[in-house]
Amino acid sequence: MNRVSGFVSLHPYFKVPPDKLQMLKDVLPEFVAKTSAETQNLFYEFTINGDEVFCREGYVNAEALLEHLGNVAAMLEATLKFAELIRIEVHGPAAELEKLKGPLAHLNPAWFVLHRC
Repeated sequence: MNRVSGFVSLHPYFKVPPDKLQMLKDVLPEFVAKTSAETQNLFYEFTINGDEVFCREGYVNAEALLEHLGNVAAMLEATLKFAELIRIEVHGPAAELEKLKGPLAHLNPAWFVLHRC
């Protein structure tokens, strides 16, 4: 079994109008730089498919994920003025997801519970 399989990951998907895509691409390095100081972040990067932008991000636990959201809150708020959050998923162990259900309820995420085989 992989030692990092118990981590928590956040999967936000953003839809960006074509005329705003370059603006979003220009701000992505700022998100990465801000996140690089988070010691409990396991990975943080973006992938793009046309006008859809996905952030691949993982944290050692629920508390680290919440710390991250606080860290980037102002930047995210500004970004949401020109990009729409169209889907968000949270993946991880059931106990960690329970810690996030209250704080993330306003985002209405899809919850994916880790199934250990």
